[in-house]
Amino acid sequence: MWYGVVLDLGTPMRRREFITVIGGAVVWPVTAHAQQPSKVPTVGFLASGTASSHGRWLAAFAQRLSELGWVESRTITINARWAEGRSERAAEIAADFVRQKVDVIVTTGTPTTLAAKQATAMIPIVFVAAGDPLADNLVASLARPGGNITGLSLESTDLAGKRLELLSEVVPGLRRLAILVNARNPTAMKEAGEVHAAAGTLGLEVIMLEIRQAHDIGLVFEAHKGQADALYVQGDLLTLANRIAIDTQALRARLPSTYAFREDVEAGGLMSYGASLPDLSRRAADYVDKILRGAKPAEIPVEQPTKFELVVNTKAAKALGLTIPSSVLAIADEVVK
Repeated sequence: MWYGVVLDLGTPMRRREFITVIGGAVVWPVTAHAQQPSKVPTVGFLASGTASSHGRWLAAFAQRLSELGWVESRTITINARWAEGRSERAAEIAADFVRQKVDVIVTTGTPTTLAAKQATAMIPIVFVAAGDPLADNLVASLARPGGNITGLSLESTDLAGKRLELLSEVVPGLRRLAILVNARNPTAMKEAGEVHAAAGTLGLEVIMLEIRQAHDIGLVFEAHKGQADALYVQGDLLTLANRIAIDTQALRARLPSTYAFREDVEAGGLMSYGASLPDLSRRAADYVDKILRGAKPAEIPVEQPTKFELVVNTKAAKALGLTIPSSVLAIADEVVK
């Protein structure tokens, strides 16, 4: 899968230059040293998922860099690698970026950021969509990160409550809620607690479905068959990477589902409400631009989401025998049919 932007490359021969994919990495070519005597900065883009799940993040990031004046193959190289939902692979990629002496590492989510932090205390790291940068010890403070790491947090108030409010509108008579959560992820468990509290205010009974690996998904659905009216899927690396399996199980169990990411809905889930991940990726490009122009990560404040989106899947609703209320469709940013 190739990603790139339209370039003004001058000669017909250079217009024929294209992106290559080597060993799972997306690499934009660099012009010959005779034509480019100064070092072209390299950005290592460490995505937690796959090209399928995180390709849109990379495309948004590259597009914004282009708007800021960074031209692929002339003034910057982006080396994109995919952790494929595996922490050990994220650690290997981060170590490889350090060996390559990239100028900046961009990470998506908390696990890949922790892997990059473990690999280097010198190379600037910009995270996209970290769950809780303070609790996970990524930064000293949001205003002044204090080290080589800064970026954009996923933290925002009352997202769990908003998701449950929307789910209640779509699912008449909702009484029992299952929460699917990665028990190995402290940030995910924290969110599960917030969901539990929000469910309590709505008078909902809560059933926890804890998973630790992909193999657990089918097992927890089978173990709790018929015990819930709807499903809340906590958004993290494990659930996002296995979104198709989760959507399939939810549909088989006839459980209307709500998610954090639009990618889950595009894979077959019922609805999602959360921060726009491509928007966060675009904003990460501004961080990289500042760093490459001399700014220190320690002094660039961590920012929170500013753009949220509601995505609903009417095809999934029909399969579940539900009708999405007009009040929900009216505020949806996108309707998947």
